[in-house]
Amino acid sequence: MIEIRQMTAKDVEVVFRVFTENRIRKPKDYVKRCWDENKYGERVTLLAFHDGQFAGSLHLLALSKYPYFAENGIPEINDFNVIPARRKMGIGNALMEAAEKLALEQHGIVGIGVGLYQSYGSAQRMYAKRGYIPDGRGVMYNGQPVLPGAQVCVDDDLNLYFTKS
Repeated sequence: MIEIRQMTAKDVEVVFRVFTENRIRKPKDYVKRCWDENKYGERVTLLAFHDGQFAGSLHLLALSKYPYFAENGIPEINDFNVIPARRKMGIGNALMEAAEKLALEQHGIVGIGVGLYQSYGSAQRMYAKRGYIPDGRGVMYNGQPVLPGAQVCVDDDLNLYFTKS
């Protein structure tokens, strides 16, 4: 049984505790800030519960930090996490389905960025299977284009961005 719902103030403690227990580094002030941004319409945080237990989350940002998405009013799916012990149970797909439904109903398009090293392999495959296509702007580092011949660090800030209409 998978339940997807929007975050409430009461969820801050649970999200922080479960992420910490599972070595997913999300400082408590970050989780609180996410809740605050939900109150003001800057983001929608969707939470997944599997058999009544918190199992993962993702955010739908109204205003992306990626310049192309921001300039074109494309909401961005961001900071997508499923608790490791609960992966491969359909939780990630359920979260994506709910986020896409919100974004597509309101904007007709949704965007997402994905890292380029091996840890992101499952996410890369999921996005392709769900119909996301590259936005055509190439590889970005901290939201800025990586120019031919440039050297950048292969870390969480090296991304390729995709959209789905």
